[in-house]
Amino acid sequence: MPRVVAGKCRGTILEAPKGDATRPTTDKVKEALFSSIQMRVGGSAFLDIFSGTGQMAIEALSRGAESAVLVDQATRSQVVIKKNLEKTHLTEDARVLKMHFAEALKLLGKEGKKFDLIFMDPPYAMAAKYASLISELIKEQELLAPEGMFIVESDSNTLINENVTNMTCLKCCKYGSTLITFFVE
Repeated sequence: MPRVVAGKCRGTILEAPKGDATRPTTDKVKEALFSSIQMRVGGSAFLDIFSGTGQMAIEALSRGAESAVLVDQATRSQVVIKKNLEKTHLTEDARVLKMHFAEALKLLGKEGKKFDLIFMDPPYAMAAKYASLISELIKEQELLAPEGMFIVESDSNTLINENVTNMTCLKCCKYGSTLITFFVE
């Protein structure tokens, strides 16, 4: 079961949908990721695409993010996300969108939203395709705040680079079978 690694909700065990439809990020990967962006999290606006359990946005809020938007169109994930937000008492700081990521990004763009950190953890088999589509939508909708960062989680065998996202790759970090890639515009 996923848990909150640090911050005001540290140690809280989160629920995950039953079955293999979601693949929660491991605590080891989550801890390493947030350690590398910790100076950017406090006061940030965080966007979590393919949110699953909501754990990445919850981790950001626990560590001091000002707000989070969680996007996932699966009904099972929506139920779990809402339970996890209630369990951590972070419901007021979060907005949950039950819709396809493209619809959500266009809606957020229309609303003029800007995010300091945009994280996506798609089904690994679709990571390159979705990273390309989402990076285009981020630029088109002007969703990334100045000096904001786009972070992609993928299988360690799937290289997500500038050719895929049309953004500048800052670094890639491999954690076992997981690859985290950091981009800026």
